[in-house]
Amino acid sequence: MVQGRKMKMILLLIIQIVMAATAANVTYDHRALVIDGKRKVLISGSIHYPRSTPEMWPDLIQKSKDGGLDVIETYVFWSGHEPEKNKYNFEGRYDLVKFVKLVEEAGLYVHLRIGPYVCAEWNYGGFPVWLHFVPGIKFRTDNEPFKEEMQRFTTKIVDLMKQEKLYASQGGPIILSQIENEYGNIDSAYGAAAKSYIKWSASMALSLDTGVPWNMCQQADAPDPMINTCNGFYCDQFTPNSNNKPKMWTENWSGWFLGFGDPSPYRPVQDLAFAVARFYQRGGTFQNYYMYHGGTNFDRTSGGPLISTSYDYDAPIDEYGLLRQPKWGHLRDLHKAIKLCEDALIATDPTITSLGSNLEAAVYKTSSGSCAAFLANVGTKSDANVSFNGKSYHLPAWSVSILPDCKNVAFNTAKINSATESTAYARQSLKPDGGSSAELGSQWSYIKEPIGISKADAFLKPGLLEQINTTADKSDYLWYSLRMDIKGDETFLDEGSKAVLHIESLGQVVYAFINGKLAGSGHGKQKISLDIPINLVAGKNTVDLLSVTVGLANYGAFFDLVGAGITGPVTLKSAKGGSSIDLASQQWTYQVGLKGEDTGLATKDSSEWVSKSPLPTKQPLIWYKTTFDAPSGSEPVAIDFTGTGKGIAWVNGQSIGRYWPTSIAGNGGCTDSCDYRGSYRANKCLKNCGKPSQTLYHVPRSWLKQSGNTLVLFEEMGGDPTQISFGTKQTGSNLCLMVSQSHPPPVDTWTFDSKISNRNRTRPVLSLQCPVSTQVITSIKFASFGTPQGTCGSFTRGSCNSSRSLSLVQKACIGSRSCNIEVSTRVFGEPCRGVVKSLAVEASCS
Repeated sequence: MVQGRKMKMILLLIIQIVMAATAANVTYDHRALVIDGKRKVLISGSIHYPRSTPEMWPDLIQKSKDGGLDVIETYVFWSGHEPEKNKYNFEGRYDLVKFVKLVEEAGLYVHLRIGPYVCAEWNYGGFPVWLHFVPGIKFRTDNEPFKEEMQRFTTKIVDLMKQEKLYASQGGPIILSQIENEYGNIDSAYGAAAKSYIKWSASMALSLDTGVPWNMCQQADAPDPMINTCNGFYCDQFTPNSNNKPKMWTENWSGWFLGFGDPSPYRPVQDLAFAVARFYQRGGTFQNYYMYHGGTNFDRTSGGPLISTSYDYDAPIDEYGLLRQPKWGHLRDLHKAIKLCEDALIATDPTITSLGSNLEAAVYKTSSGSCAAFLANVGTKSDANVSFNGKSYHLPAWSVSILPDCKNVAFNTAKINSATESTAYARQSLKPDGGSSAELGSQWSYIKEPIGISKADAFLKPGLLEQINTTADKSDYLWYSLRMDIKGDETFLDEGSKAVLHIESLGQVVYAFINGKLAGSGHGKQKISLDIPINLVAGKNTVDLLSVTVGLANYGAFFDLVGAGITGPVTLKSAKGGSSIDLASQQWTYQVGLKGEDTGLATKDSSEWVSKSPLPTKQPLIWYKTTFDAPSGSEPVAIDFTGTGKGIAWVNGQSIGRYWPTSIAGNGGCTDSCDYRGSYRANKCLKNCGKPSQTLYHVPRSWLKQSGNTLVLFEEMGGDPTQISFGTKQTGSNLCLMVSQSHPPPVDTWTFDSKISNRNRTRPVLSLQCPVSTQVITSIKFASFGTPQGTCGSFTRGSCNSSRSLSLVQKACIGSRSCNIEVSTRVFGEPCRGVVKSLAVEASCS
């Protein structure tokens, strides 16, 4: 027994010694975060663990590392971890410890943004809705009930990380934590209480003794030692509030979020790379992409309101975990170029000089001889040739060239060396041998959701109730039901005309049923006003109004007080004018949620399912169920909901989120191409105008069995479920790229060897590689060395073209998975003198 205790004590001592040896000391100075006494240039990317699955995490993290990231940044989602007070969830997609440990295993750091307000286009900004009902609470201000709850949850997370030894001070990967989030954007609305609240937040966080620094983003008055950091499309002009703090960028928006009813925003990679290079050029040492992988708003987690289920964000890794090219590859090359400059960047501040109008040089030069330079053309229209250190350099408009030795260009933000790879949706039927829609329809069963009040917990209240206070967000759905008597001589029954039901709602969707039949509907983000012609009968009439939320507000001062639902007025008007009845003040019956939700139709078996034909379609309020086999292969799976209206879907009991393929984007704002030059904004680059905002919905592979999977839909609007299809998201077989003689050589070939002359340095190279390891290049659809025109998929030959282009490219590439072709007259000959020539290639893999 004594011997056993001694062994345990020895083992404990060994563990403590190992931990002490691996623990890191993380501090900061005016240049950078300092880890174990050494300044670090860090490149970070956001991946939100609940927006993907644990099975996806290792691949996402590895692709992030391969892309040149040092840090993974994530929010902590209070509403997911504590859906009911003191009832915690750290399992499945909310297994935060597992996620952090996987990042650690990959050799990366973690920035843990606890918040606990996160915004993030997440329902209610990440706050659990039960918080709204704490007596006396006021969110995000100097309010004792709120501060008590905020401190309790923040402490819970910090203690959990400490118990698992996950802070760098304990030998773990977490080098930085964040408290609060973008409060400086809206703090003026809270008056003097905002300042005391921020001071308290900082003091509370510091008292938790994590052993690593804390930051506050968008908080210019962040008290010491909090690091105030920048969020935005550009942060090169940002300055910390103390010369003792480093210049850090916590959110570089790699694209933008999608809303139902909106076109798809995207951000050209040339502009994104320009923003990053400008930040490091002007003294930055920590930059984070928001998002690096956006993922999916599963279940009812999307906020907004009206945020789509997809949270793709035009990120370098797309919603399904596939690389978005050339964005991922171009940024990887940028990161390599920046890291080539690291010794100079961490040693000193930049010396910035003007090279002309809109032209700028930043030089980092050390006493030991290290030298790195960034040359920028911030003009939006004209390319420029600049003289720097006795040499001439060509700078495209809105671009930065990086010179790790102050002489030779390793990278230019406007010149892409990574091929474009498209992705495609490969459709499969629900059954391997599925045939016509009629045949598929016979495989469906259904249950009709009752219109109006059907549950025993319905209740009466005079007047109209605000929805969030009534449902506590337990469901998207709230029924407002009213019975009224219409006398036979009233004008509401005049022949040849209809009465008009006027409804005003705070959003986001309203369906009006009169005597059990759908009379009209509407939707809106914050305000809905409907005038619905209706038929009434003499005697008793029933008005059933179904109000539907599509995510709760997540941003702005007092966003928690933004209401939803039918708050009135609601009036009944005679079609001929004159008489009207105020319905808002009458006695209404309320029902929170649906009968099918209460009986668990999405997750449990039920004897109520009806399988007989014909299957009712294009009718509101129907539950549908079918079974299907998983699509073959290992590619990510999606459902195309075209043919349905709006609702929520479950696969094997897991909610894949809200679907709404009938939500159509407006026709304005999209262009065939988007000029990357000039400041980016959220609506600058748009596509898919006039089309559904989202038709494809992600189904994680890990949720599927090989066969016998169950799909359940609640179709609220009315559609035909037999029209939907399963399929896989696949990296397309086409590759295309254009590289000019003025492109820098591949950054992988960079060398500091001063003995290599410019003549002998590697020339520009066009590189192609099939995205799948089992593929080879089977055909060359286009090849031209000279002055080719157009973009990927629409290349054309210019007036100058080498006749050897196609044959040389075919010889170099066909039959191989990858090929590298030098872009030079040495290879292709001289088709035209005095012109900078380019090589454009489009290839197919199979």
